Amino acid sequence: MTDSVTWLLLAYRVPSEPSRLRATVWRRLKALGAIYVQNSVAALPEDAAAERALRALRAEIGTMGGTAQLLRADALAGGADLVAAYNTARDEEYAEIVSRCHDFLAEIDKETAARHFTYGELEENDEDLTKLRSWYDKVTTRDRLDASGREAAAKILDDCATSLDAFADAVYAADTDGA
Repeated sequence: MTDSVTWLLLAYRVPSEPSRLRATVWRRLKALGAIYVQNSVAALPEDAAAERALRALRAEIGTMGGTAQLLRADALAGGADLVAAYNTARDEEYAEIVSRCHDFLAEIDKETAARHFTYGELEENDEDLTKLRSWYDKVTTRDRLDASGREAAAKILDDCATSLDAFADAVYAADTDGA
C-alpha cells in the first residue's frame, strides 16, 4: 500500500496577520484529514474529492492575499512514513471517538443506576449517539489508508447502540408501569 499511494501536496503562504487566516486554513485542512509534511505543506492521499477540496482551498488562500501551489507527488523514499503519519492521525481521531463512547456508556450506566428512565433522557442520549455516529462517519470518510483504530471505534459504537436500546426498553417499561 505504501508504494502505491499518490499524494496531493498543498504548499501555501498566508499573511501572518490577522492570525485567523492561518487558523482558517489549518481548520480546513484538518477537516479534510490532511497531515503536515512540514510547516505550510500539507498532504492528502490523492482522489477526486481531495483534489477538488484542495483546489478550492488554494483559491481561498489567494483571496486571503496568500499564495499556494497544489502538487501531485509519489514518494521516492519515506512513503511508509507518510502513510504511518496519515494513519496515526486517523487513529487519534478513532481513539477520541472511543473515549467519548466510554463517556456515553458511563452516562447510560449512571442514569440506569439512578433509575432516571425518562423520555427526555432517552432523547438526549439518542442525540449523543447520533453525533458520535456522524463523527465516526466523517473519520471513516477520511480514512482512505485503512487505519487500525477503525474496528475498535465501530465495535464500541455498536456497544453504545446496544446500551441505548436497553435503556430505551427500561424507559418504555417505566412508562408502561406508570400508565
